[in-house]
Amino acid sequence: MGMFSMFGNDINKGVQEWRDTEGAVLLDVRNPEEYAQGHIPGSVNLPLPNISQIASVVPSKDTPLFVHCLSGARSGQAVSYLKGEGYNAKNIGGINGYKGEITR
Repeated sequence: MGMFSMFGNDINKGVQEWRDTEGAVLLDVRNPEEYAQGHIPGSVNLPLPNISQIASVVPSKDTPLFVHCLSGARSGQAVSYLKGEGYNAKNIGGINGYKGEITR
C-alpha cells in the first residue's frame, strides 16, 4: 500500500471521476510554491490556509469538488471544512501518488 493510500483515497481514480463529472472542480490545497512545482492540468489552487475564501473560487455549493494536496492530510482538513459549509466535496488524496500528466 503506497503512502497515497494511507487515507483510503486513490488520486488516480479521483481525477478520473473529476473528469467524468460535468462542472466539477479539481481543487489543489497545497501552497502556491508546491503548486508551481507541478500540478494536475485543470486544477485550481486554493491553499488550505485560504480555504474560507472558497466562495470567491467556487460560488455554487452544488459544484462537485474533488480536493487533493500532497499526501491527503491537508485535503482531508479542507473537505471537513467545505462539507461543514455545505459544499459537495470529496478528498481524493495526494498528488504524490498521481500517475498522469503534470503541468509546471
